[in-house]
Amino acid sequence: MTLPRIFRCPNCLQLAATVLLALLLCCAPSAWAEGIAVQQASLEADSIGGWNLDARFDFQLNASLEDAVNKGVPLYFTTNFELKRGRWYWFDEQTVSTSQSIRLSFQPLTREYRVSSGGLQLGFDSLHDALAVIKHVTSWHVIDRNQVQIGETYTASVRMRLDTDLMPKPFQIDAVNNRDWNLSSEWWHFPFTAVDHAK
Repeated sequence: MTLPRIFRCPNCLQLAATVLLALLLCCAPSAWAEGIAVQQASLEADSIGGWNLDARFDFQLNASLEDAVNKGVPLYFTTNFELKRGRWYWFDEQTVSTSQSIRLSFQPLTREYRVSSGGLQLGFDSLHDALAVIKHVTSWHVIDRNQVQIGETYTASVRMRLDTDLMPKPFQIDAVNNRDWNLSSEWWHFPFTAVDHAK
């Protein structure tokens, strides 16, 4: 029996295997990629003439991160927000760039998960409930009235990431070489037109 030509050519067989592997990677990205997904983001007018960010994210902690939390290692999730105005004659103008961090921790004595940001701290009985709060960024004041021009259209961008820079030094070093600590979203972009709502 004569074998097909591809099986008689070692180089051809290697090429076919490489192409097949590439196709599998392209067709099943969810099996390979881990990260944070941005589900939605919008800017809402506040009572002082500025705008608040409302954004929803979706992610799961892998086994290593969940184990770290349960052993008392705090995790920090940082949300970044940027606002830019396009200029045809030069680079985009960055109008706003701000961030906020949320701390997730576990108290073994009380068996309580805690979510804290600034001076606010909330307690939860389950990790699921604590993560639900972290995944929904709401009423975060990101734009002052004097930072934008009414009637202008801007590009708003938001992302969330596990911020290993805020962790204790030994864990920062470990996180550099450990993929399990690499958890972040891509930038999510959406248009924003400044409307005067303070009248």
